[in-house]
Amino acid sequence: MSSIYLQSYVVPTTVRLENISDAKNVTSSSLQTRSARIPLPAAFKARKSSTNHSYGRSQSKTRAESTINDVATKTESAAKDFDFKEYMLEKGAAVEAALDKSIVQQFPDSVHESMRYSLMAGGKRIRPILCIAAYELFQQGDLDPVLPTACAMEMLHTMSLIHDDLPCMDNDDYRRGKLTNHKVYGEQVAILAGDGMLTRAFEYIARETDTTKVDPLRVLQVISLVGKCVGSEGLVGGQIVDIEMEGAGGAATLETLEYIHHHKTAALLEASVVSGACLGGASADELERLTRYSRSIGLGFQVIDDILDCTKSSEELGKTAGKDIAMGKTTYPSLLGLEESKRIAQELIDGAKEELSVFPPEKAAPLLALADFICSRQN
Repeated sequence: MSSIYLQSYVVPTTVRLENISDAKNVTSSSLQTRSARIPLPAAFKARKSSTNHSYGRSQSKTRAESTINDVATKTESAAKDFDFKEYMLEKGAAVEAALDKSIVQQFPDSVHESMRYSLMAGGKRIRPILCIAAYELFQQGDLDPVLPTACAMEMLHTMSLIHDDLPCMDNDDYRRGKLTNHKVYGEQVAILAGDGMLTRAFEYIARETDTTKVDPLRVLQVISLVGKCVGSEGLVGGQIVDIEMEGAGGAATLETLEYIHHHKTAALLEASVVSGACLGGASADELERLTRYSRSIGLGFQVIDDILDCTKSSEELGKTAGKDIAMGKTTYPSLLGLEESKRIAQELIDGAKEELSVFPPEKAAPLLALADFICSRQN
């Protein structure tokens, strides 16, 4: 990959999901190019312009299995021989094993125990699996070149959850069916554990990626992309606007809500996909197409998250339900209504899948199925 390539496609920016590994007892969160903004699906843009506006783990396991089975059926038409459930179990197990080795228990004991507590607390592992699936669009077999970046995506997601749950932020007591990090280790340790996870992610990509198998310039591009995604133009920026808009009521617009979700929530999903594809050898055109795919599933994920927050119980979600309403946050259902929110979510997922039409169906099948999985999830 030439330096010209790096200049022509530098993707900036962000983050957030929760339980694939539970499905089979496997132990266990506004990208734009600098040259041009990647647009939303046309139908959604039209809508935007016209509108100004300890829990139980066993139930999570059952829901995860049910959703995976449903998605597996939907994906049969995309690639007859593709087994989505088996794929998620296989990649989930690889991710769990890699994560377990990525942060080991050592001195100082408290901070490393705290980091491992949240990192190994289970979850769907959507971000690392998206990273792997995008890599496998271009490279088959050996996962060693992509696993460090896949792990880094989960580290960054976990960091965002630890910090998001703090009393000064969303003040949540439960995450993934367990007490939140600060409830177990205290606020000081939780803050430092999140900081440690953030820095470890970059170290891990740089140190563990085998540059005899991946062009070092592609590794550099990934580090640049991931750095942008969690900074003030990414996750931090989205979080700030989210805080400032709490209780804004009628002052909140769909454009502001889109900004929050693209930066605070969706960009790490996008970074996961684009990073995996970059490491796999994707061209600039292919990266732009996959950016559009991931922007759509990222926003679709958040719309679904908003819907679940007001339609599911705390026990079903594994975290406090109704939190958005209680904190006076603007959401898609509060702005557009439940049915319109569902329609937008499905439209975004359909648009994302259309972006994959140029790739061989058998190679795109995991990303197609993951898009459906995001839209079908129940927690």
